[in-house]
Amino acid sequence: MITKIQKWGNSQGLRLSKTVLSDADIDVGDAVDVAVHKGAVIVTPVRRVRGGHDLRALVRRVPKGAKPGELAWGSPVGREVW
Repeated sequence: MITKIQKWGNSQGLRLSKTVLSDADIDVGDAVDVAVHKGAVIVTPVRRVRGGHDLRALVRRVPKGAKPGELAWGSPVGREVW
């Protein structure tokens, strides 16, 4: 695919086709890492594991017989309504 670097406001941008994004498994709004290697610009999707925790494992750590209760958050600040 041949495209041009274009000016958008005070920035420069590159338009990528849906096909290129799909082939790279990148979608609009995804975080990408942009690097330069031997004069080539390399765009790599950033893969993050959401949360990184297993809910079942976290629940198993709650002590048996634990009772949830209210927490005191202090006095209202600003225009909070309590």
